[in-house]
Amino acid sequence: MGSESRGWTRESKLLAAVLVAVTLMIGILIGSISSGRVAAMKGQGSPSTLAVPSPVALSSTFSAISKQLNPAVVNIATTQVVDHRRDNQAQPRRRGGNGNPANPDDPFRDFFDRFFDSPNQGPSAERSLGSGVIVDEKGYILTNNHVVEQATKIQVKLSDDATLYNARVVGTDVDTDLAVIKIETGKKLAYAKLGNSDSAQVGDWVLAFGSPFGLEATVTAGIISAKDRANISNRQFQRFIQTDAAINPGNSGGPLVNMAGEVIGINTAIFTSSRGYEGVGFAMPSNAAVSVYNQLVTSGKVTRGSIGITFQEDRSSNPILMKELGVESGIVVEKVEPGSPAAKAGLRAGDVVTAVNGHAVKTGSDLVTPITVTPIGSSVHVTFVRDRKPQEANITVADRSKLFPGTAANQGEDQSGDAAPVDFGIRVEELTPEMQRSLGEGGQKGVIVSEVEPASFGEDIGFARGDVIVEANHQAISSLSDWRAMAAKLKPGTQALFKVTRRGGLTVFLAGVIPAAEK
Repeated sequence: MGSESRGWTRESKLLAAVLVAVTLMIGILIGSISSGRVAAMKGQGSPSTLAVPSPVALSSTFSAISKQLNPAVVNIATTQVVDHRRDNQAQPRRRGGNGNPANPDDPFRDFFDRFFDSPNQGPSAERSLGSGVIVDEKGYILTNNHVVEQATKIQVKLSDDATLYNARVVGTDVDTDLAVIKIETGKKLAYAKLGNSDSAQVGDWVLAFGSPFGLEATVTAGIISAKDRANISNRQFQRFIQTDAAINPGNSGGPLVNMAGEVIGINTAIFTSSRGYEGVGFAMPSNAAVSVYNQLVTSGKVTRGSIGITFQEDRSSNPILMKELGVESGIVVEKVEPGSPAAKAGLRAGDVVTAVNGHAVKTGSDLVTPITVTPIGSSVHVTFVRDRKPQEANITVADRSKLFPGTAANQGEDQSGDAAPVDFGIRVEELTPEMQRSLGEGGQKGVIVSEVEPASFGEDIGFARGDVIVEANHQAISSLSDWRAMAAKLKPGTQALFKVTRRGGLTVFLAGVIPAAEK
């Protein structure tokens, strides 16, 4: 019995030890779980503190360019004294804030209409805002002609200076809508670097600087959406960079800048139906601006070369016509001015100019640009095709203003061809043989009406598109030069009689008194 009791005792002790160990382990586990639950419950009621993260390096190109360019961008305020008693009698077109006609249907009008109007109280001040960019530390500023046009006072505000500096006009160029003004500050000014606009490509990022709606130091971003955009206005030397960077009233004259911080354009115009930004803006390329600027600061005017031919670019883009003339591309000459360098060199209407100075001519700009920048008296080498046979000629460049006198915007050697500027609310063109055949009037002399402005004198007396003007005040009109000479004689307040022919052989006489607002 004693041995059995001792054996049971040993087994009992072993079992008891195991039970104690298991109990301890279970207790530890339960304690851990309970402790975790308590800690979790405490955490739910105690919010964590927040910390400011380290700065993240994002794209800094836009901000760097803005810091660099903003000191060179200026706000321009202009004042023009207007006698409303006189203007109301004449009923002129009301002018927008930057000097453009404020016609709500005109897509090329620009920009800021801040019009202080007292029509029955005599003279008043018309004020407007625009922008500009300093391009020389001495205070020379590039802007638009329409920003300063007809201004009696021009004041410039710098980005870092509240002073309004009076500016003087150094020179203007209507054809490109550019102007140079100068301010005296007694200190060297920050200025922008001009780039090469030819290197800009469609799709490139650009920034537009200026004072839209008077909001100074505004920067907008976009891309170049098109290049060499023509037919935006009736000015023959306006071929624009198109951008979707926001341009609004007041941006006129401000710079369009590439990602190298270089000015590649001067913001000039917008297409809009709402008088505000709709995604399409236009800037005069910097390469054109440099040429204009250099001439304005050295001589106060712009002189352009010409050889004395006219054409219309769209008539040279017909592939069937080009094939029939035996060329792949080129510009068809529609008229050669008598006595001009082109006439002396033997060029004729119907010739196709295919190259100038060895460079292929595919657009009107390819023909016009190398001729206009050639110094007067120097020559250009022109390749042309006549009767499917290539020919060449060295032609001396003459002063365009002498070959096409009467207006700064005459249509010699450009994509607008032989269209004359608007007179009396109508635009006329040379009556070409092609037009004569279309009208069924072979050998008809005169000029053809290609456009009639709404609510103009021309519309009031009954002009219609397609009318052929054959006489004005009993004098025969056989060409654009005849028309220009007659138009120059028709002063405000004088009577005018026009003899026109219309399709179907009708002869119509139109007459009226030239109003002051039309000339």
